[in-house]
Amino acid sequence: MHHISEWMGTLSPIWVYLLVGGVIGIESMGVPLPGEITLVTASLLSVTTSVSPWLVASSAAAGAIIGDSIGYVIGRRGGRPLLERVGRRFPKHFGPEHLAKAERSFQKWGVWAVFFGRFIALLRILAGPLAGALHVPYPKFLVANAAGGIVWSFGTVFAIYSLGQVAEKWLKDFSWVALAVAVVAGIATTLYLRRKAAAEAKALRAEAQKEPASAP
Repeated sequence: MHHISEWMGTLSPIWVYLLVGGVIGIESMGVPLPGEITLVTASLLSVTTSVSPWLVASSAAAGAIIGDSIGYVIGRRGGRPLLERVGRRFPKHFGPEHLAKAERSFQKWGVWAVFFGRFIALLRILAGPLAGALHVPYPKFLVANAAGGIVWSFGTVFAIYSLGQVAEKWLKDFSWVALAVAVVAGIATTLYLRRKAAAEAKALRAEAQKEPASAP
């Protein structure tokens, strides 16, 4: 996280916006990239540099909506067989247990799994392709996709931006302390996401072990 922050800090604002939109867009298509970490880093940069939080959030929302839509088209054309083939090649991210959990989310929430999926690491990658594979009507998909992308992007950016402004107000005379706070915040976010993913994987394995035992 620290190296990413340092590198992004050397970019001009326009490249930061393009990077945020590009990484989140590709992640939303179904490619496992650190979209959330990129968004958090850009949000922190907007506190102390000329990077605009409004444009960071707008870039993230555009990337999320466009990326999910491309993922939808890919899933619609390739169907479940495509997702299963990808799962065999990348079992860590798209294994059978991940696909099964994503499908259960669609069964539970319907098209709004796309909205809620924007806040969940697994569904953020799979929601678009899976919605297409399940032939969810695109107009309904687009509404949920746009709503989730906008709420997630602007909510994340301005939550971090507001906290960063408070921290900078108190720590502006101690730039090294402000940097430490940013790094700790980034590390804490990364650790949280890793623990959440590990807990989800553990729960999926437990469910998979129970299902054969309960079968007649």
